[in-house]
Amino acid sequence: MNATFKASAVVALCFAVTGTGLVGCKDVSDADTKSSVTSVARKAADGLLSGTRKIKIDGRSVNVSCSGNPMNRKPVIVLLPGLGDGLEKMAGLQKTLSENNRVCSYDRLGEGASDQPDGPQTFADTGKILTGVIDRVAGHRPVVLAAHSLGGMIAARYAPDHRREVKGLVLMDATSPTSVADISSGIPESATGPAAELREQTLQVDQGNNPEKLIITDGKVRSAGNIPAAVIQHGKKYLAAFPEYGPRLEEDWAKGQREWLAISRRSKLITATSSEHYIYLDQPELAVKTIQRVTSQAAR
Repeated sequence: MNATFKASAVVALCFAVTGTGLVGCKDVSDADTKSSVTSVARKAADGLLSGTRKIKIDGRSVNVSCSGNPMNRKPVIVLLPGLGDGLEKMAGLQKTLSENNRVCSYDRLGEGASDQPDGPQTFADTGKILTGVIDRVAGHRPVVLAAHSLGGMIAARYAPDHRREVKGLVLMDATSPTSVADISSGIPESATGPAAELREQTLQVDQGNNPEKLIITDGKVRSAGNIPAAVIQHGKKYLAAFPEYGPRLEEDWAKGQREWLAISRRSKLITATSSEHYIYLDQPELAVKTIQRVTSQAAR
């Protein structure tokens, strides 16, 4: 298996491997980054944070970026990138959405320009940081969480316990709620070669060997109520090309996306037919349209 395909296969399961580091798979243009992420921090008309700045949450420095103005009763859109990605990864998406919405993104602890975590983190720990971010960027306004990959799992675990704030969800190829079991059974312990390496690397990441030191665990999908929600899954079955075990990995991934539909009684499954894992980069128009639709529905 060539190195490029191996990286693509691994990122779908949580991360990408390049040399000894964990990185994202695609780059955003410098123009997008400069226009929507590196502006000088300033106060918005309603006193909410605007531009890019570091804020303190529970004594930790968290890098936050906000753009666009609050629009009538529309919720604030909060973007959550995947593991190994900083807020710059979603800069192009944020720029487009902020033309008609207030949009914010942030680096979780261990990512981008935010502080490193003191030690291993749980989903409760990441939730505390997300709560602090929402308090600062949204004020009294509700939010729509639009999240990719591991960010999607974090958003889906967070929403059921924060129904007062979270009024909509968009999960873009979110990490499967049974991802640990999927890799453990999808590639058996008896596997050898590249498959065995993929299995070991992914399980190591699940155990906290990742930039966020987050312990990734399986869990039952809990309902966040009757909020509008969209689950977008990749349509290019690139994992199926993985020798011997690829088709099973694709089946498990698709099953996980269907399981996320239980997050709401108003959830909808969408297939990004021309996309691999990074849907908001492969099919940005679909990502924008879906997020805008969910945000409009959440405002009603």
